[in-house]
Amino acid sequence: MKIPREELQISFSRSSGPGGQNVNKVATRVEVRFHLESAGWIAPATRARLAALHPGHLNREGEFIVVSSRFRSQGRNIEDCIEKLGGLLEKAAKRPRRRVPTRKTKASNERRLKHKKRRSDIKSRRRSLPED
Repeated sequence: MKIPREELQISFSRSSGPGGQNVNKVATRVEVRFHLESAGWIAPATRARLAALHPGHLNREGEFIVVSSRFRSQGRNIEDCIEKLGGLLEKAAKRPRRRVPTRKTKASNERRLKHKKRRSDIKSRRRSLPED
């Protein structure tokens, strides 16, 4: 899926990630955000699934936020955010397969009952016999 960068708001801040002393000087943490409901480049069904699958990425204003502070440079963190967003969109775009309800087989039911009977016999042998 093609992600239009002009639709994204990209902001930078100081990172708590790798960088040594440089971490206190350079804003390498990248935050990519966009308004989910007005994102026309995402199909409506995908938007709904994205919101349902990843509610932690949504804020109260309806903005979807992806953050990266994995690398020491802004450029690599921007690319990381775009890759993360692409992965999330790809997962949301896949429709979940509809479950086809099946019935238990006769043999599986008989095995279950046989196992239950065996356990019952074992437990009944543990009980003490009543004294007359």
